[in-house]
Amino acid sequence: MEWLLVALSAATGAYGLHRARAGAAGERRAARGDALMGLGMAVMAVPAVATAGRPWGAGLFAVVFAAVGLYAGFRAFARGRGPGRAGHLHHAVGAFAMAYMALAMTGDGHHHHHAGAPLLTGLLLVYFAGYVVRSAGALVPAGPAGPVGPADARRELAGACRISMGTGMLTMLLMM
Repeated sequence: MEWLLVALSAATGAYGLHRARAGAAGERRAARGDALMGLGMAVMAVPAVATAGRPWGAGLFAVVFAAVGLYAGFRAFARGRGPGRAGHLHHAVGAFAMAYMALAMTGDGHHHHHAGAPLLTGLLLVYFAGYVVRSAGALVPAGPAGPVGPADARRELAGACRISMGTGMLTMLLMM
């Protein structure tokens, strides 16, 4: 199961990198954020047996993801109420959730054997479950489906990637 999550997250991150090459500036920026989160999730989901003997892992993950969270949070508040703020805030929550999971792993070096703080874990589960449901709802057409163009297909695939990342975060939190 863990390797499937690694593969799905890596594919999502790779698609984000692909999307970051074209489109408007805001779309490229969002795609870069999605790529970073997807690839970061892939690294975090690697099973403990594959990283055994590397004591730097969890601590380094916590520092890197906390830095990404601070950067995303700064970007969100620097934008004021402008477009893209919600995406930056979401990436900040995701990065801090990853740092939290990394810190929960630091005890004995094994992935997913520490529960962390139950209240914080529960709040993150509620947040990501809501994110997945809201994102899935955005993919459902409001009326009769018309012809689908390439831009529509890219937007839907990007939405599906975000759903897979949200589901991946739910999975990693549940496996703690």
